[in-house]
Amino acid sequence: MSSHQIPYVLEISAPADTAAVFRQLVKHPKCVFFDSSLRHHQLGRYSFLSCDPLVWYVADTDAEARRAWHDLQAMWSELQADNVPGLPPFQGGIAGLFGYELGRLFERIPIAAHDELRVPLCAVGLYDVIVAFDHDTSQAWIISQGWPETSAAARFERAVERAEQFSRWLAAPVGSPDSLPSMTAGKSPRIAAIESPHFLVQPARNTYSNFTADGYRQAVRRAIEYIRAGDVFQVNLSQRLMRPATIDTHLLYLQMRQRTQATFGGYLDAGSFQLASLSPERFVSVRDRVVEARPIKGTRQRMSRAEADLYAADELQSSAKDRSENVMIVDLLRNDLSRVCIDDSVMVQQLCGLETYGYVQHLVSSVRGRLRPECTPWQVMEAAFPGGSVTGAPKVRAMEVISQLEQVARGAYCGSLGYIGTDGSADMSILIRTLTAKDGWWHFPVGGGIVADSDPQHEYEETWHKATGILQGIDGKR
Repeated sequence: MSSHQIPYVLEISAPADTAAVFRQLVKHPKCVFFDSSLRHHQLGRYSFLSCDPLVWYVADTDAEARRAWHDLQAMWSELQADNVPGLPPFQGGIAGLFGYELGRLFERIPIAAHDELRVPLCAVGLYDVIVAFDHDTSQAWIISQGWPETSAAARFERAVERAEQFSRWLAAPVGSPDSLPSMTAGKSPRIAAIESPHFLVQPARNTYSNFTADGYRQAVRRAIEYIRAGDVFQVNLSQRLMRPATIDTHLLYLQMRQRTQATFGGYLDAGSFQLASLSPERFVSVRDRVVEARPIKGTRQRMSRAEADLYAADELQSSAKDRSENVMIVDLLRNDLSRVCIDDSVMVQQLCGLETYGYVQHLVSSVRGRLRPECTPWQVMEAAFPGGSVTGAPKVRAMEVISQLEQVARGAYCGSLGYIGTDGSADMSILIRTLTAKDGWWHFPVGGGIVADSDPQHEYEETWHKATGILQGIDGKR
């Protein structure tokens, strides 16, 4: 590599655990962590960390979101460049949160009755320096782009300066994690500010929901009525769980990831709120013009006894109800990707494959297509956002039903955390198994797909199975 090549790349010693780097960079503004902590999984090869973005966009209204969407694409277009071969795929670009309600930019979706959390529609930055990890080779690099400079000499000088700044940050004395800047601790939970219905559903854990147990079952029954009336085929219905925050969110995330590893885990400090995600699900990725979506539909709780765990896996794989859920969403995603992919290139690579995680087992499918020459990752988002696995089918009508039955804005939940690199690559999670910390509260909705033969009690229990990883992490239990 030439000494004046852009981006400037500095190889660093890869720590055994990326958490050590996270502890250093979380001290700095707008830290973002794309954390593939489930290393043995085929999708767990790379992790990325950054902070201190050059530009930061927050959109609180639809009008602000439209302007941000336009400005981000314009900025991204000006910065397009090839990646350095042989390094991890994200080497600089746009990264952050694309909230569920951002979908109003692309479809006519009603506004939920309550939105006291007020998470922005998007909170994203232009990140010029990326700390990238290749877990297969145990290597790590600081990749610095030198933006916003444009001349070759000035850009190289800036790139070196920023890489050395990050290097100093990583080499700073570690100190104890508890000495890091406070982000949420010390803020009194504003219970009076919760305008939507909220019920204490687990007194021992001080956990609230927007539904009582019977209220959630009733909402499932109402969704089934819509399905039997022919309005929808499937609806993804969630309950929003809440607890008062007790420790800083970055410490909670470290605590959570010790107990539950995830292929698409992540953390974002957006200033006014933080995200801590243990997501197992990819929304979409774009790599070498190939688009992939990996919808999850079908879940069973893991069992402590190996024989019982295998039985649960067999039962899940043979479940007609779970397979039909999955196939419906695969069909929806084939349609979404066909809007931006070359004709006849959209293929189902995996249908209802079994994947095992810390507390649950899932049926996971893979849909791929080749992106049309005139399309970019931004058009992929416009065609497919939010993901069909967290809405239902048909998507727009399912989202209308969701708004009516859930009554609260989802915010980050079921949106995406991810990046769009300046080389045209992208990778986005779906924000399930995700906690949002804001105003002294931890919010972590959990849900599942409702179909005609869903059992309301089983659906309610499934939401708690999915909450297990976060609850265990909060409680500090394995």
